[in-house]
Amino acid sequence: MRDTELIAELAARLDREIPEVENMLDAFGQIVADRLADNDIVALEGWGQFELKKKAERYSADVESGKRYLLPPKLIPVFRPSSRLRTYIKNLDQA
Repeated sequence: MRDTELIAELAARLDREIPEVENMLDAFGQIVADRLADNDIVALEGWGQFELKKKAERYSADVESGKRYLLPPKLIPVFRPSSRLRTYIKNLDQA
């Protein structure tokens, strides 16, 4: 599902205008990004949680030249689904 499809479906289900739903989703995304930037975890009941994971520094090599270089550590946003969501998806797979 693309974002435009999601926005249209949410607008229909909530009986709201599409621009209003776009603004809500933009605000939600900004709140999550701001909280992650503050190194906070965003937990959504029944869904899961967004958090930052630190990816350690590592060595990589250029395939053509064979030269090795060090990649610095970086923060990666991660979504961890709740057990309820995982169970729901697992049951869909078995049906």
